[in-house]
Amino acid sequence: MTKERIYLFDTTLRDGQQTPGIDFSVEDKIVIAGMLDAFGFDYVEGGYPGANPTDTAFFSEKRTRRSAFVAFGMTKRAGVSASNDPGIAALVQSKADAICYVAKSWDYHVRVALGCSNEDNLESIGASVEAARAAGKEALVDCEHFFDGFKANPDYALVCARTAYDAGARWVVLCDTNGGTQPAEVREIVGRVIDAGIPGANLGIHAHDDTGQAVANSLAAVEAGVRQVQGTLNGIGERCGNANLVTILPTLMLKPRFAERFETGISAEALTDISRLSHGFDELLNRAPDPQAPYVGGSAFATKAGIHASALLKEPQTYEHVAPESVGNTRRVMVSDQGGKSNFITELKRRGIAVAKDDPRLDTLIALVKEREAQGYAYEGADASFELLARRTLGGVPVFFHVDSFRCMVERRYDANGSLKTVSEAIVRVTVDGEEKMSVAEGDGPVNALDIALRKDLGKYQDEISDLTLTDFKVRILNGGTEAITRVLIESHDSTGARWWTVGVSENIIDASFQALMDSIVYKLVKNRENVARAAE
Repeated sequence: MTKERIYLFDTTLRDGQQTPGIDFSVEDKIVIAGMLDAFGFDYVEGGYPGANPTDTAFFSEKRTRRSAFVAFGMTKRAGVSASNDPGIAALVQSKADAICYVAKSWDYHVRVALGCSNEDNLESIGASVEAARAAGKEALVDCEHFFDGFKANPDYALVCARTAYDAGARWVVLCDTNGGTQPAEVREIVGRVIDAGIPGANLGIHAHDDTGQAVANSLAAVEAGVRQVQGTLNGIGERCGNANLVTILPTLMLKPRFAERFETGISAEALTDISRLSHGFDELLNRAPDPQAPYVGGSAFATKAGIHASALLKEPQTYEHVAPESVGNTRRVMVSDQGGKSNFITELKRRGIAVAKDDPRLDTLIALVKEREAQGYAYEGADASFELLARRTLGGVPVFFHVDSFRCMVERRYDANGSLKTVSEAIVRVTVDGEEKMSVAEGDGPVNALDIALRKDLGKYQDEISDLTLTDFKVRILNGGTEAITRVLIESHDSTGARWWTVGVSENIIDASFQALMDSIVYKLVKNRENVARAAE
C-alpha cells in the first residue's frame, strides 16, 4: 500500500520568538535554522522580513540547504495593489523559497482588526498569493482564527480558504489561533473543508496549546485529511505554546495508527537524533530540558517502583510504549527507598557496574540509599551522586583531592558611589597530591563564590574541569523553619554534551551546596577516566 506523505512545517523561528523571555539574535536564528535543516524538516519558517532589523537581516541570505526556507508576512493592505504594498515587496524580495501569508478568516476580525469589508479581505488574499507565485515562490496561506471563524460564520471562513486555494496556494493552513478548539471539532471542521472542495493534500493544521491539546488537535487533523503539520521545537510559542513537533513526529512515525498510513521526510535513523535536537535547542535557550517531555525527556523511560523495574528487566515492552532507542533516549531504572534489588541491579548495569544479586555489598548499598533518603537525599533526581555512592560502596572512587576546609562570608556594604551592594567571598583550602592550596574568590552569592574558589586551582586536574558548567540549582526546604534540613540539587554539563545531577543535604544550605558541588567535580573526573579507557579499547 502506498503511504501518504505528511509534510512538517517548523515555525520555531517566528512563533517561538513570541515566547516570553525568548529573543533570537540573527546568529541564534542562523544556528537554529541549521539545526532544523540538518534534521530534515520540510519547511523552516524564519520570521517576518521587513518587520524588524533582525528578520530583515536574516532573510538577506538563504539559510537552509534541504528545507524550504519560508518568509512570513501579512496579505496586502486593502485598497493598495500588491505591487505597491511595501510588506509584499519585502517578502518577494527576500531570499525565501516560499511565502506564508497570514490571512483573516473570521469576519469578526476582518471588521475589527483590518477595518475593511469581507470582499476587500478576499481580494487581498487572492492578490497576495498571485504576487508570491509571480515571484517564483511557493505560496502558503495561514487562515488565522479559522476554527473560531468557522464556528461563527462557516460560509465566510470557507470562502477565505477557497480563495487562497483557487489563487494557487500550495497549502491552505487552518489555524486554531486561540487554542480553544477540541479534537472532535477539528475532525468535523476539517472534513467539512475537504467536502467543500479543498483537497486534504493542500491543507495544513496550525494548533496552539491553550487547552493542552495542540498535539491532539494536530493528529486529529491528520486523521481527518490534512497533510501538513505546523509546530515548534519543544512546543514553545506565545501564551501556552504551539503544537510540539518533537512529540508529533515520533507519534506519526512510531504509532501503527499513523505509521501504517503515512510517511514523513524523516528517516528512522534521523528520528534517533530527535532527543539530541530537543535538548540542544533547550541548551541554546539556556534552559533545562523538561524531564517529563514525551519521548525525549529524561524521565520518559524512567521507572521507580520495584515491581515495574523487575518487569522491565524481563520484558521492556511491559512499561514502554516505544523503544527508547528509537528516539535517541535511554531507559532509566531509578533508585530510591521504593526500589528493590532489580532497580539497583539494572541501574548499576547501565552504568557499567556489575554486581551479583547475592553480593552482600548490594545489600549494603540498598540499606545506605534508604538510610540517606530518610535523611533527605533524593537519588532518583541525582544520578551522578548515586553513581559515586555506588562506586564507593562496591568498588571505590579515586581520591583526587581533599577539601581541608572552606569559609564563606557575605557582606552588605556601600560602595564608593554610595550604592548598596552585597558581596560574597569564599576561601577554600584543598590538598592535591600532598600539596595544600588555598583559593579565594568573589561571586554572585555564596554558592557561586564557593564554586569559583573550589575550581580555581585543583593542580593537575584543573584542565580537566575547565569545560564544567553549572546549569541549574534547586533548593528544597524539607521540614520547615529557618533551622530546616535543606536539600540542594545541582545540574552540571560539559563540552561533550553530557548532563548530570548531584545532591547535597544539610541543615546548612551552604554546606548542602558544597556537597553537591564536590560530587559534580568528582563525577566529572571519574567520567573523564572512563572515556579515556573506552577510547583506548
